[in-house]
Amino acid sequence: VQLQASGGGLVQAGDSLRLSCVASRRTISEYALAWFRQAPGKERESIARITRGGGITVYADSVKGRFTISRDNAKNTVYLQMNSLKPEDTAVYYCAAARTILTAPNPNRYDYWGQGTQVTVSS
Repeated sequence: VQLQASGGGLVQAGDSLRLSCVASRRTISEYALAWFRQAPGKERESIARITRGGGITVYADSVKGRFTISRDNAKNTVYLQMNSLKPEDTAVYYCAAARTILTAPNPNRYDYWGQGTQVTVSS
């Protein structure tokens, strides 16, 4: 599967953004999905995950209550709705897919990655 992330940009603190990740070549219904982010000088971190069936979502404490991951298998797309953005949310955001039912925070557990989309939040 190929993943194409989009929707990043430059926003002010408190604003919202919605990231999209469109899959091609295979249907995303076969994969557990996740969003990661990586800020300069930091490791890539898992911020939101959703199981293959969509019934379970998991969030990093840093985004819980502000971000929402969802999937639309009919559109072959996974979304990340980001509200109340903070400057510390500034990073490159990546979508990822794993050939599993459940998800994991370890990036090594994911088989496919999107190219990343930059999110910059100014104070």
